[in-house]
Amino acid sequence: MGWLGKLLGPGRPRVQPVHLDDESFVREVARSELPVVLDAWSPGCGPCQMMESIVMDLAAEYQGRVKVAEMNAAEAGHHTSRLGVMGTPTVLFFDRGREAHRVVGFIGLRDLREVVETELLGSRVT
Repeated sequence: MGWLGKLLGPGRPRVQPVHLDDESFVREVARSELPVVLDAWSPGCGPCQMMESIVMDLAAEYQGRVKVAEMNAAEAGHHTSRLGVMGTPTVLFFDRGREAHRVVGFIGLRDLREVVETELLGSRVT
């Protein structure tokens, strides 16, 4: 650990989002007891690559309160189509198995937090 790391202390541990495909979607999203943030991405998408670390930060921050998941749109064609994902990145927010909000295009961590707090956690007692 460098001097800056020692000064600032250890960072937040990296938490991997749950990987979804057509087989796991219903189990992980529709039947989830937690609200879900789903990042639909595609290979070769520059904004999707920029969002990768942001989604990991969100997963760490809300671990245990919100399930953060990611889905390769090309590999999960059935649910990508069913959800009406027309471009990537698309971030979908689910509460009790139903879509509560969506954002198409790049979105920063601060804006993601705001949507999570207002659309997903605002209606829940914590």
